[in-house]
Amino acid sequence: MNFTRNIIITGGAGFIGSHVVRLFVNKYPEYRIINLDKLTYAGNLANLKDVENKENYVFAKADICDFETVKGLIAKYNVDGIIHLAAESHVDRSIKDPFTFARTNVIGTLTLLQAAKEYWESLPEGYENKRFYHISTDEVYGALELTNPEGIESPFTTKASSEHHHAYGTKFFTEETKYNPHSPYSASKASSDHFVRAFHDTYGMPTIVTNCSNNYGPYQFPEKLIPLFINNIRHKKPLPVYGKGENVRDWLYVEDHARAIDLIFHKGKIADTYNIGGFNEWKNIDIIKVVIRTVDRLLERKEEEDMNLITYVTDRKGHDMRYAIDSRKLQRELGWEPSLQFEEGIEKTVRWYLDNQEWMDNVTSGDYMKYYENMYGKA
Repeated sequence: MNFTRNIIITGGAGFIGSHVVRLFVNKYPEYRIINLDKLTYAGNLANLKDVENKENYVFAKADICDFETVKGLIAKYNVDGIIHLAAESHVDRSIKDPFTFARTNVIGTLTLLQAAKEYWESLPEGYENKRFYHISTDEVYGALELTNPEGIESPFTTKASSEHHHAYGTKFFTEETKYNPHSPYSASKASSDHFVRAFHDTYGMPTIVTNCSNNYGPYQFPEKLIPLFINNIRHKKPLPVYGKGENVRDWLYVEDHARAIDLIFHKGKIADTYNIGGFNEWKNIDIIKVVIRTVDRLLERKEEEDMNLITYVTDRKGHDMRYAIDSRKLQRELGWEPSLQFEEGIEKTVRWYLDNQEWMDNVTSGDYMKYYENMYGKA
């Protein structure tokens, strides 16, 4: 079959990446989608069982830091688009092991950029109809002050606005906000963002960067707050809450992020930046209480039966107080906005994890890693 586009999606076996791969494979049968993933602990091909046999899907196990392999894949499939999601992303892990984050997030991104540059510049048409799309985080902007501890009505309105539509401050991250990363994770992502923009400014590579808020939804690795707590509630395990649980995050349902990536990849302006957010700020302690109520209701337990599982623990080092994204530029220029109210998204998310206990057990036990090591070798 002759495909009209050949697109590498890095980190496609991960949480957000698998949703993007699924969307592109199903929506664009005329595109060949190459899922490039190293299959570290956060990568799981079970996330893509429903598309693994599709004619336009290819899996390539590779390390994004392996220049020759990456360049070979780009040439083999005549790749004209790269959507770069592969990253180490857990702040706690970055505090313990910053070197791994620098290697994957900085050197890995640079490797992809240089490999794409060399291949695309070797073609008669050069950079024409090519695109390098780098997905980043709102954490590169640093932290915002918590100036409205009880929350006020948000200045943003969307179809997905819910009763909780609060803001906990008057300032928001925009595309013009200066970078001010505070953790090894956010520092590594900030560096990778700078490399992507530098390749446009220096070589003319057609690049785009997006910075997104916290994602939640199916297939998220259960070291992250929402799936971890759903699983702990199910098994009556403690729910460790940093500090007083007052830290505020902006939450976005993962499929809404995938829709935004699709739109920006096709219609975003080259060399531009877009912030992607849920217009949806929550204190950690409040989101935890919503998760508890939802799990208890779906498991037919007594209302708020598991509130006593909340356990306050010593705060994380350098724990940023508030992130909040202003994504009105994306709304205004490309017409995107979140589709789900948060309560609706949490309901879908909790139900998915409760219905997919086998997936959760395979991940938490590490059995999925043994399977991939036998099949592909160690990551």
